[in-house]
Amino acid sequence: MLQSIEQRIERVINNLLPATALEGKFGLPKTLDEQLAHYHTPGISIAVINDFEIEWARGFGVCEDRTTREVTPNTLFQAASISKPVFALAVMRLVQEGCLNLDEDVNNYLTSWRVPAIALWQPRITLRQLLSHTAGLTVHGFPGYANSDLLPTILQVLNGEPPANTDKVEVNIIPGLHYRYSGGGTTVAQQVLVDLLKQPFPEIMRELVLDPLGMTNSTYKQPLPNDWLAKAATAHPFSGIPLEGKHHVYPEMAAAGLWTTASDLAKVGVELLRVLRGLSPTVWSKETVEEMLRPQQIEQTQGANSEFVGLGNGLFVGLGFFAGGGVGDGFYFFHSGKNEGFVALMRVYAHIGKGAVVMLNSNEVELIQEVMRSLTLEYDWPDVFEKEKPIITLSQAESYSGLYLTKSGLQFKVVSQDENLFIQCHQQPPLEFFPTSELEFFAKAVNTSISFEKDDTGNITAMTLSQVGVMILRQQADKQIRAERQG
Repeated sequence: MLQSIEQRIERVINNLLPATALEGKFGLPKTLDEQLAHYHTPGISIAVINDFEIEWARGFGVCEDRTTREVTPNTLFQAASISKPVFALAVMRLVQEGCLNLDEDVNNYLTSWRVPAIALWQPRITLRQLLSHTAGLTVHGFPGYANSDLLPTILQVLNGEPPANTDKVEVNIIPGLHYRYSGGGTTVAQQVLVDLLKQPFPEIMRELVLDPLGMTNSTYKQPLPNDWLAKAATAHPFSGIPLEGKHHVYPEMAAAGLWTTASDLAKVGVELLRVLRGLSPTVWSKETVEEMLRPQQIEQTQGANSEFVGLGNGLFVGLGFFAGGGVGDGFYFFHSGKNEGFVALMRVYAHIGKGAVVMLNSNEVELIQEVMRSLTLEYDWPDVFEKEKPIITLSQAESYSGLYLTKSGLQFKVVSQDENLFIQCHQQPPLEFFPTSELEFFAKAVNTSISFEKDDTGNITAMTLSQVGVMILRQQADKQIRAERQG
């Protein structure tokens, strides 16, 4: 068995697939050592979940560039925003125990600070909204502070007062209507727990979450205590250069302050997997975990019904976690994190007991994606690679042919050859497009798609061309051109 796991590790670290400029196509396999050097990343920590347990955890590289201290499974990394779902477990434990209500106005819990009124209007926000990023609060994230900086209190952070380096946390849109990521909102929820329990926040998290899950290499203490520093990796935000002072400090602990290991975060994943499987829970009931991984609802602007908080591409917001993949084997929950000089990703398949946590001491997100692709191939994860688009046969390709003009005068010539469709723009050679339906087409040679429009009589009247830009966390930016058919 040990030999088999070692063989799996060797296959994983020797089969990283770099992305190319073309969607869904990858370069030749690279080794982990090659890609650590390519991405100027000194070290990486990986923990793999298989068959509902941690199958292996391993560190590669070094804790700081040009040193010899190796990354081990016990090396501490900043989890960055993965601090949020771990914090959500603390909130949900208190909800489960009847100490908090997800749908109560948080101003009824807060004693040291209140959600600010706007003019004469006092917004009402809830923990459910805070955990699902639908509270309408400002401040997306936090840059952290140098070790030599004067650190703000949480109340100074919330009020945007010096020495805080971020703006005031306040509502500037109507709460509950749509998703907008807010580390500021998570910080409000942090203050709810502190006001309720009258304890320092790191102690709250240790008692409610870290100790019950056996996360012995994890702490929310900021700054990191001296006796923990020897285990910590150094941040490398740019070109493998160590950050002055080793790392930033994040007093916004619930949003960004967790120091941990890939193994400890994998323990979170395993616990949720066990509970969902019906095994005896450590703390959180199956109903609680299912609530965290359920799409949260927002009010529609039209009609009396509500809709889910969707992110596109089949993803949605739960309570603390994001999730996607539909139902069945493909369903997974996840969260990513990025602090100055650290990035991390946690991805767990809820029903098949698989997943992984990957942590880097650099800001090179693409390296994490390459590792995840290798793990996907080795462990047969579902639906990570984009499925090949189905191509249908056109019966009347000539019906699309013609000249299409935009309002600005840009011309596209569509021609059919042997029931295949080609588009010519400017002086470019004709480019073939492949149909996935009667109105939707894509090109294999470039990242471009087109769609056609019909009138009531079935005649083609217009064409829209989309060119996909940079994809970040699976959200894509499209440049669309709509052209009217002439003649």
